[in-house]
Order: sequence, then C-alpha cells, then structure tokens
Amino acid sequence: MTVIFSKKCEYGLQAILYLSTLEREAVLSADEIARKLNIPKEFISKILQSLTDSGIVFSKKGKSGGFALAKDPRRIRLIDVVAAIDGLAVFDSCVLGFPNCNPDNPCPLHEKWGQLRTKAYGMLTDETIDLFREKTISKVNAK
Repeated sequence: MTVIFSKKCEYGLQAILYLSTLEREAVLSADEIARKLNIPKEFISKILQSLTDSGIVFSKKGKSGGFALAKDPRRIRLIDVVAAIDGLAVFDSCVLGFPNCNPDNPCPLHEKWGQLRTKAYGMLTDETIDLFREKTISKVNAK
C-alpha cells in the first residue's frame, strides 16, 4: 500500500535502485527491467522516460539500447526521483486534502502530518541510492 507516493513513483524508485546495482556501463532494456521487477513494460517505459527527461537516467537507442543511470549513484538522492515522477506537492499540501489548511487554520492532522512530512522529506533528501545497493540486490533477487 502506498502511503505518500504514487505507484508510478514506487516503480521509479525500484527501477533506479535496481539500475544502481548494475555495473556502471550496463544498459538494460525496458523489457529486462520490467521482467526483473515484475512491472508492466508499458508502465516502466513511461517512468523511465520521465527519469530520462529529468537527467537521472540516460537512454541509448538501437538494438543494444536501453537505460542506465546518468549519474553516479552517490549523487542521486531519493528526493530527486520523487520530484521527477510525483513532484514535491505532497510535502506542501494537506494530508486530508483541505485546500485552506495552514498553521492558522489547521486540519485535525495538520501538526502530526507536518512532523511526519518533515521527517520523510529529510530522509529522502539525505539518502542517496548508493546507500541501498546491497539491500536492493537481495530484494530484486528474491522476486
């Protein structure tokens, strides 16, 4: 179950983490990524295109083409992936969807959500994908 992110963002994070486990020069097709992560190919292709547009992933066309990380995994923060796919509005909006929720006119969850939102944003900003390489390898191999 998704708490904050869309399914598209979850899959994007999985794809980026998976690509980080490969050799630096390795290029994988969307088919290979979809199979390995058990994600529909059409869906992962659109996600990878968004990540390519944002400069996190690069694509190589042709018979031996595919996708790979465009940057060193130590330079890709989790928040970069979230921003590229879902945007950052979730960190500025009311968790209950009230348009006028603010510190002067808070919803019932405003204070608690604000604390969680701040912690989540901080964690996603501080963590780079290279820190999750080993855990990702075991998760991908378990699929």
